[in-house]
Amino acid sequence: MKKLLFITLIVVAFTSCKSDKKTENYETPTAQSDEKTANNSDELTLLKGEFVYYDGAAVLQTNTEIYGVLLTNKFKELNDRAERFKTNPTDYVVIEIRGRITNEAHEKILWANKVEVVEILSVKPSSEESNTIVKLGS
Repeated sequence: MKKLLFITLIVVAFTSCKSDKKTENYETPTAQSDEKTANNSDELTLLKGEFVYYDGAAVLQTNTEIYGVLLTNKFKELNDRAERFKTNPTDYVVIEIRGRITNEAHEKILWANKVEVVEILSVKPSSEESNTIVKLGS
């Protein structure tokens, strides 16, 4: 009888546990009037996530992947728009872009996944509570 009670208690404990999930899902495509989807026939992918450019390196972190951003003219436009929302050089902004993903080797970008920005859909500031950096020294 004690074993049955113990097993029931364990099962109830495991089934009542919640799994915490991040509230923002950066890689889910949104429904827009022109119906841009995650993968179109033009081989562009819709990506949403946190973008940072610092000291010559650009990175886009989505909910599931990290991409090195190829430095092109469209990237420069994206970075100019992102600079408006930054207070520190290491701050990130939340972006939504369409781009080409590649895994080909690159001489400077060592991330496994790389993205070439083709279209900028939105650039927004990050929320203050999620953009925290631990700074050491003065």
